[in-house]
Amino acid sequence: MTAPIRLGMLTPSSNTTLEPVTTAMLAGLPSVSLHFSRFRVTEIAVTPGALAQFDDRPILAAAELLAHAKVDVIAWNGTSSGWLGFDADRRLCARIEATTGIRASTSMLALHEILAATGVTRLGLVTPYIDAVQQRIVANYAGLGIGCDAERHLGIQDNFAFAEVPAATLIGMVRAVAAQKPEAIAVICTNLRAAPLVAALEQETGIPIYDTIATAVWKSLVLTGVDPALVTGWGSLFEMIAAGGAAG
Repeated sequence: MTAPIRLGMLTPSSNTTLEPVTTAMLAGLPSVSLHFSRFRVTEIAVTPGALAQFDDRPILAAAELLAHAKVDVIAWNGTSSGWLGFDADRRLCARIEATTGIRASTSMLALHEILAATGVTRLGLVTPYIDAVQQRIVANYAGLGIGCDAERHLGIQDNFAFAEVPAATLIGMVRAVAAQKPEAIAVICTNLRAAPLVAALEQETGIPIYDTIATAVWKSLVLTGVDPALVTGWGSLFEMIAAGGAAG
């Protein structure tokens, strides 16, 4: 690569994980730079106030700021459509593209693409969320014909606190879900420090693990024409493209 590639990421304001993890993930690609724009997200719940955080207006304002940096793609590096309904992300991407003229995607839409390409119908879920949020995610996947009986969640509502979940806890959750033999496991939350654990856990369990920080990176690279296989050491998701898998 000679021309610089600029990836724009829409970031929850209280998230302290996705920026350093994404930067580490792309450290081997010096021609790719990352640019982040924040909007207010402090809690994850299904109350009116919590749901209102994902009103399109502040998100679009953050996207317009990224457009000032002439980024090549804008990704909503978040998982809110898991409980809002997946059409929320489709509408958001259409509005970002109409407002900025820049291609857009999201962590969750990228995950959908991967699951569809690999034919997953039994998905394991690992999240930090409260019961009501987890139930909505499971129900929304059921609407796609994907069962999520194998799941673990932590019952946390404060978005900042997700980043403080210890690695040992995340490893234990993935192992517990893997024991139920799903076809793949999704770590849904972009403020969990799970992505650095994925490669070792895939080797241990023999199950593909898709972290939602990684899915946003994967799709951003695909959209900008950068081979995701150049990202090494972060799990099978990035190797899938070189094998002719879920590019799109």
